[in-house]
Amino acid sequence: MNRRSWLAALGICALGVPLGHAQQRQGKVWRVGFLVARRIDSLRSDPVYRTFLPAMQALGYEEGRNLLVELRYAEADAERLDALARELVRIPVDVIVTAGATPTRAAQKATSTIPIVMGTAGDPVGAGFVKSLARPGGNITGLTDLASDMGFKFLDFLKSAVPGLNDVAVLFNPNNPSHAAYVASIQEGARGAGIKVRQFAARGEGDIDGALATMAKDGVRGVIALPDPIFNSRQRDIAALTAELRLPCISGFLQYVHVGGLMHYGPDFSDNVRRAAYYVDRIFKGAKPADLPVEQSARFELAINLKAAKALGVTIPGPLLARADVIVER
Repeated sequence: MNRRSWLAALGICALGVPLGHAQQRQGKVWRVGFLVARRIDSLRSDPVYRTFLPAMQALGYEEGRNLLVELRYAEADAERLDALARELVRIPVDVIVTAGATPTRAAQKATSTIPIVMGTAGDPVGAGFVKSLARPGGNITGLTDLASDMGFKFLDFLKSAVPGLNDVAVLFNPNNPSHAAYVASIQEGARGAGIKVRQFAARGEGDIDGALATMAKDGVRGVIALPDPIFNSRQRDIAALTAELRLPCISGFLQYVHVGGLMHYGPDFSDNVRRAAYYVDRIFKGAKPADLPVEQSARFELAINLKAAKALGVTIPGPLLARADVIVER
């Protein structure tokens, strides 16, 4: 070892950084696996996921230099997620970022050693992803979008828009490990308001139209479409069909109001994805997922489409309109 190398090593040791670890990090190209259910043409252009790479760059990671992203999406076919997760493990990647409970479940089944960062997940404790939000305890951490009153908020906003609401349908996916918590929260809020809650299952895209048609036939007064990758991929169709069937509906995805749906309430998913970069950086620097507390979404948005409301014959009360973060008038 020459004098310069000896001094560098001495400086590293003085800072409390093991020499081997520092040498391993120098020149390291980190691989991030990105696992989502719906189709994404590019992380840079997608309206939700485009925040990830700029956030990583701000932390010192540049794609093509010291960062490679292995993007895998299932085109809304949840059964493909397991195979895609195993593919990321075989590469192998250094960390897997997931978007939603269903991709997180697939990643969890594929590996118990590679760190997994949830960009979003509804109920990570109930789904068995983590032991607790404060102490995850395994190889999974990240963000959750399920606030304790999330289901109640869906119901409350829909009730405010539809006076006399006494019968509401919940469109849910039995394969989504977060939906049980959402439904329980909705039912709890409905009991106090004297509202009947009916559940309609849709495991795949082909089940959605039939479920909505049955709701209309049964005479429900409103619909809550829970956040789910399969439902997300059909937002435009759900908006068109709920309008045709004259079913006031609130969705868990912002896109719903921009394609003609009535209302949306939920977290700012792009903000969650931006925050996921922080977790990835901490893990790259040696932190263990087991010790990184799961964070709850910091920002939630209410969006209303006034044109859709008019077509449905729904008059949005002034106080509700004043609470909206996004108002669409076309």
